[in-house]
Amino acid sequence: MGPVGQKWLKSFHILFGCTWAACGLCLTLMSLFLKPTEGLQLYGVDMSRKFIDDIFVAPAATGCLLTGVIYSLFTNWGWFKHRWIMVKWCISIFGVVFGTFWLGQWLNLLPPISQTEGMAALSNSTYLHARTMNLWGGAFQNLTMIFAVFISVFKPWRLKANKP
Repeated sequence: MGPVGQKWLKSFHILFGCTWAACGLCLTLMSLFLKPTEGLQLYGVDMSRKFIDDIFVAPAATGCLLTGVIYSLFTNWGWFKHRWIMVKWCISIFGVVFGTFWLGQWLNLLPPISQTEGMAALSNSTYLHARTMNLWGGAFQNLTMIFAVFISVFKPWRLKANKP
């Protein structure tokens, strides 16, 4: 892959990574700071969070993962050349798996319950568990994503050149 191709790839990888991280942060902040006072508002917040997850987070995570694969296959960065790349792979794969099978599932439970129960959903143990797990799991994932951004910039744990 030539230099121009690498710049395009890097641009899309950064765009997808920033979108994934920023939208994940928005989901967590919405959970913390939006305090609905009636059932339709609660349902609206839950549906808004589901919309952001479905329309922005999932495609951005997929795009980030795919551009990472292209980076590893078609550039000199490789898969295992540097420890920081392996850490980013672990974070990315964890993020996609955890986001798909846990965070997304917990988030998807919320709108149907708040739609049918309104504010009474806040007394529903299934709703409260899914909401709490999504909040704490999302916060943890946000921290790992921010960590991935920083290690992308600082590139720690580089392999040292052989010393005589």
